[in-house]
Amino acid sequence: MADVTNNSYQPGTSPAGASSGMSWGEWLDRHSRTFFITPAVTLILIFAIFPTFYSIVFALSRVRFTADGLQFRFVGLQNFAKQFFGNDQVHFLGKTEGIGVLGWVFFGAVTAAVLWWLYRSLRITSPVGMLGRLISAAMAIFIAWIMGASLLAGSTIGTLLTTLFYVFVGCALQFVIGTGLAFLCSQPIAGKNFFRVIFFIPLMVTPLGVGYAMKMVADITKGPFEPLLRGFGIENWVWSADPWAARFVMMICDSWQWIPFIFICMLAALENVPRDHVEAAQVDGASSVQIFREITWPQIVPVAVTVLLIRTIEAFKIVDLPNIMTGGGPGSSTESMTLHSLYIWRSNDIGTSAAVAYLLLILTVVVCASFFNYVVLGQLRKARA
Repeated sequence: MADVTNNSYQPGTSPAGASSGMSWGEWLDRHSRTFFITPAVTLILIFAIFPTFYSIVFALSRVRFTADGLQFRFVGLQNFAKQFFGNDQVHFLGKTEGIGVLGWVFFGAVTAAVLWWLYRSLRITSPVGMLGRLISAAMAIFIAWIMGASLLAGSTIGTLLTTLFYVFVGCALQFVIGTGLAFLCSQPIAGKNFFRVIFFIPLMVTPLGVGYAMKMVADITKGPFEPLLRGFGIENWVWSADPWAARFVMMICDSWQWIPFIFICMLAALENVPRDHVEAAQVDGASSVQIFREITWPQIVPVAVTVLLIRTIEAFKIVDLPNIMTGGGPGSSTESMTLHSLYIWRSNDIGTSAAVAYLLLILTVVVCASFFNYVVLGQLRKARA
């Protein structure tokens, strides 16, 4: 068998390292997948994975700007500890000075439910799966304690609970409204194509435009709803000065922007439900509620849970709307964890900013992984059954 010189192709030869009798064409065909994905993997390593690991160095260090560049001083977990025990505790966790009776009841109920769930999981879960459940349980108990010691005690909440408010309340509202609108537009009603276009328009507007538009609409003194609010006697109230009013306005603004995404995805899923199944159920005398519960919902569950998971991940990263509309105020009431990290970065405290970003990453991974493993897979099993 002839040798290969300078990796050039020669008829009847084999590439170096190839098995005897393998031609260049066969060797290239066998390794073609590696050649095709190598550029993409290289770009991911350069622009995604490497910066991610390099940011760990920032999170574990005190970073200073010098004339020669950046100066790192290793501080371990101090940047993380500040968010739980240091000066930034109130900013991140909220005021947790005491916990009242309602808080203890809520914390005890959540802890008991989580422990019961873990006890039931012992018989059906592998050791690796049990480790994941322990992490999810620890996160749930910790958040329950924070809620009991701050929110239910009437104290100020931090960016952690504010972010979770945007995620859970906002995503639930968006999913219900988006799915309801999709269900209406999937029915044989007049003008549904016009409404499909109208409902989809907010998704095409940039977040900057959405923020400024909603800031104008929500203006009590000059906005379009000013005459209506004046009729109800609301004249001197400013929503941006009330923490919970500001959070709800922020959630409404975010919902207006993202409901079209859920609407268009769920509409596509609903229109793919076989009509013969629905018509057969109608002939058998099934009600609309029964048809949706027993026929429509099981078939759109894969799309529904995927859309909800994607929207949940995006909701954790909300930063533009609170930055534009309120600047995180009043105080830090509307400040998400992403905006919290951004403001710290602007103050040149890059290490603490990276630590907050990693706390957000941990929270996102635990919540989304728990949602996928304990909700999505359960719904998919029910749908297949």
